[in-house]
Amino acid sequence: MEEKEADHSPDVTSKASISSAENAPPTLECPPNKIDEKALLRKIDLRVIPILFLLYLAAFLDRVNIANALTLRLPQDLHLKGNESNVALTIFFVPYVLFEIPSNVLLKRFKPHVWLSACILAFGIVMLCQGFVQSYRGLLATRFFLGLAEAGVFPGCFYLISFWYKREESQRRFTVFWSSVLFASMFGGLLASAIANMHGVRGYSSWRWIFILEGIATIVIGIGAYFLVADFPADARWLSAEEKEFVIARTETDERAASPITVRKVVSFFGDVKNVIGGFMYFAVIVPIYSYSYFAPTIVKTLGYSTVETQLHTVPPAAAALALCLILAYLSDRLRLRFPFIFLGFLLTTAGLAILLTTHRGFHVRYLGICLVAMGCFSAGPIIVCWYVMNLTGHTDRSIGSAWMIGFGNTGGFVATFCFLAKDAPFYHIGYSICMGATCLGALAVVLYAGLVILENNGARKRDGKERAKKLYL
Repeated sequence: MEEKEADHSPDVTSKASISSAENAPPTLECPPNKIDEKALLRKIDLRVIPILFLLYLAAFLDRVNIANALTLRLPQDLHLKGNESNVALTIFFVPYVLFEIPSNVLLKRFKPHVWLSACILAFGIVMLCQGFVQSYRGLLATRFFLGLAEAGVFPGCFYLISFWYKREESQRRFTVFWSSVLFASMFGGLLASAIANMHGVRGYSSWRWIFILEGIATIVIGIGAYFLVADFPADARWLSAEEKEFVIARTETDERAASPITVRKVVSFFGDVKNVIGGFMYFAVIVPIYSYSYFAPTIVKTLGYSTVETQLHTVPPAAAALALCLILAYLSDRLRLRFPFIFLGFLLTTAGLAILLTTHRGFHVRYLGICLVAMGCFSAGPIIVCWYVMNLTGHTDRSIGSAWMIGFGNTGGFVATFCFLAKDAPFYHIGYSICMGATCLGALAVVLYAGLVILENNGARKRDGKERAKKLYL
C-alpha cells in the first residue's frame, strides 16, 4: 500500500481550522542526483538504530532489574512487608506516564542527541544510587526518579526513527529497536545469575551489585550517547546537504516546517477517534509485557528452581520471542500489512495464558505457557507501535501520537505491578485473568482501529479518485 498524501484526518472539513501545511507531506522532489539509495539506507541503519538500541537496552534493563533483585535478598535487607515490593514497582510509572508528552516537546527543542543522552545519564546515576538505598522509602524515591528520567526515552526514540524511514521499510527497524527489550530480558537473567554469586563482595549483597554495576554501565552509555545519537535528518552532520534533502523527500517528512505544538492542536488530534484507540492498543499489550518482565523470575521460581536456575530459565522465553519478532517484522514489511500479525500475537498470548490458568502440574506444559505469552505480547508490541506511529503524518501528530500511545499505554504498568501478589502464589489466577482481559481488550481495539483505517482509506479513494488516493497501512 502507498502512503497517505494529505492530512491524516478522514474529516477534512473538521480539520480546516488547523493548519494543514504542517501535517501535509513537504512538496520536495527527489533531486536528480547519483545518490545510491541502498548505500545511503545502510549508512542510516548504522548511524541511527544501533545507538538507540543500546540506549533502550540500558533503560529497560535498569527498569526491570528489580525483578531479579526481588528474588535475591532485597526484600529481607530492606524489610519489605506485604505488597510493598509491588508499590515499589508501581511508583516508577507515575512520572513515567505524566512526562511522556512534555518530554517529546523537549526532545524537539534541545535536539535528540542532547535530550536522550541527558535522560540516559540521569537514570544511570539514579540506578547507581539505588544500589545504596537502606530503606523502603529510599527504594521508593529512587524508583520515582528513575521513572522521571526514563520518561522520554522510549517515545522519543520511536518518534526519531519515524523521520528516517519510509513506512514500507519501517517495521524491521522498529522491531530491531524494540528487540532491545528482549535482549535486556535475556541479558538481565544471565547477568543476575552471575551477580548472584557476588554476595558479600566488599560487604554488599548481590542485589546491590546488580544496581551498582548496571548503573555504572548506563552512565558510560549516556556519555557516549551525546556524541553518537543521530538528530533529525535536516540536522544530521554526517549527511551532505544533498543527502539530507534526499532523505526528507523519500520519507515525506520535514520537521523543519513544524510549528510549535499548541493546546488547540492537541485537542484536534484527540478529536480523531482513531488516534485515541492507539493508546488502548498499546495499553493492552503492555499489561502482559510488564507482567512477564517483572514477574517471570518469580513465576519461574514457583516451578521449583534455585535462585541461579530461576534467572537462567527466564532466558529461553525471551529468545523465542526475539526470533518471532524478527520473522514477523520481515513478513509485515514484505506484505505491507500490520493487522494480521498483531492479531497473531494476541492469539499466542491468549493461548499461553489459557495454559497457565488451567494447568497446575507439569513443568514442561506450564513453561510452554510462559513462552507463548512472551512470544505473543512481545511480537505484537512493535507492530502496534509502528502501525500507529507511521500512519500519522507531520511533526505535530507524530510527536503527540507517539507520546500519547506510550504514555497512556504504560498506565498498564500500574495494573501489571499488582497482578502477581505473593498471596496468590503459586498459581496466580487473578494475575493471569487480568492479563487475559487486557489481551481481549487489545484484540477489540485492534479490530476497531483496522475498521477505521478501512473507512478512511475508502473515503480518501472516493474523495481523491482511485488512482490518486494514498492509503494508510492496514
